[in-house]
Amino acid sequence: MNDTAGEIGVQSARRGSMTPDSGPPGRKPGGSNAWPPVIQTDNLSRSFHKNVALRQLSLDISRGETFGLVGPDGAGKTTTLRLLAAVMRPTSGRVRVAGFDTLRQAESIHAHAGYMPQRFSLYADLSVLENLNFYADIFGVGGDERKQRIAQLLAFAHLQPFVERRAGQLSGGMQKKLALACTLIHRPDVLLLDEPTTGVDPVSRREFWDILTELHLAGATIVVSTPYMDEAERCNRVGLLFKGELIECGAPAAIKAMLKGQVVELRAEPVSRAKETLSRQPEVIEVQVYGDLLHVVVDDANRRMPLLRSALESDGVRVDGLRAIRPRMEEAFISLIRRRQAQ
Repeated sequence: MNDTAGEIGVQSARRGSMTPDSGPPGRKPGGSNAWPPVIQTDNLSRSFHKNVALRQLSLDISRGETFGLVGPDGAGKTTTLRLLAAVMRPTSGRVRVAGFDTLRQAESIHAHAGYMPQRFSLYADLSVLENLNFYADIFGVGGDERKQRIAQLLAFAHLQPFVERRAGQLSGGMQKKLALACTLIHRPDVLLLDEPTTGVDPVSRREFWDILTELHLAGATIVVSTPYMDEAERCNRVGLLFKGELIECGAPAAIKAMLKGQVVELRAEPVSRAKETLSRQPEVIEVQVYGDLLHVVVDDANRRMPLLRSALESDGVRVDGLRAIRPRMEEAFISLIRRRQAQ
């Protein structure tokens, strides 16, 4: 990790006149000597008229953890992050972030947390430098500290050559990095990031996650929603939201282990007939389609592959490739959601 990342590293000593809400004692994951969670939700719910966006979410996130929120559109990811950031009030339940209650101590949470919404929210007509100065004004960062912070953040996000460029004229990837730099201007303890890499190219996405990795190594607590399963793999733990409910939560390896069976990957033509044929086979637990590839969940991949090939070829399906692969997050999450839908 470079020196800049270390200087930007999240600090435990914070400014702010309020003290953390005493509230009920924090649940201590992992034993009596473990730190209380830095984020804690208890039966957290949010409704919009008759639509329930989030239902009784109870979740602990430890200090220094990178926690991923995944799920289809409308699952409640953005609502969860807005509630954690104290920019939305819950319908019921309670949230505590860095020891502060979101209902009674929202301003203290804003001092401790950095929230980056999904949509580009900076001022397009202001330059990179002007945006950073604007956010420094909002969070009361001034004098020599401001100059030092801006210099560090420009170097950290690789934005030095673009300080005079208007934010609206930046590429998607640079806009995301500028938004993160503005989020970090006041050295927050907690980062809340809503699909920060959606819509950017693969290189920018990798660079953005390199930055998040350095922040994680420096001690930041990060909650990030993402539609990308390779990003979910980078998290310490992942929570799967579906229709406003948390249906599973655990380390990526534990989530993948929830897949009931082994995975066979095959390329067949035509795909639609191949899927129909495979779905009728008694040894097949599940069939998932990924473009021109089929991922077939069976109890024993090596034993079942010859049977799958035989069934397909007997039905006039051409098989171009057949192999056993390790389960990925995609297969596990799709399977878990299907199981919930079947209940």
